[in-house]
Amino acid sequence: MPDLHPVAKRIHNIQPRAVRLTLDGGDTAGVFEFSSTEFFQREFRGEGVRTDTDGDAEFRLITSEDHESVLLGRSGPDEEGWTIVGEVVEAERADG
Repeated sequence: MPDLHPVAKRIHNIQPRAVRLTLDGGDTAGVFEFSSTEFFQREFRGEGVRTDTDGDAEFRLITSEDHESVLLGRSGPDEEGWTIVGEVVEAERADG
């Protein structure tokens, strides 16, 4: 089986502690706490909340169809469905 996505593995290993995510382009997406993350073979999923701001929204992590990217999605309290915020390129412990 091919290797799991390194950013997904990093997020999975850090949680349930707070995770600081960086998106493509170098923008910091924020600090998140994921209530669950799991792998289904190479596919990765996670659900959580942002703790530094935007606390009313829900956030979701998924891998792209080709398993080459980890994508961050957002669903706000007044929105229907999910909006992709961007591709996660880095994850680190928020307290580190």
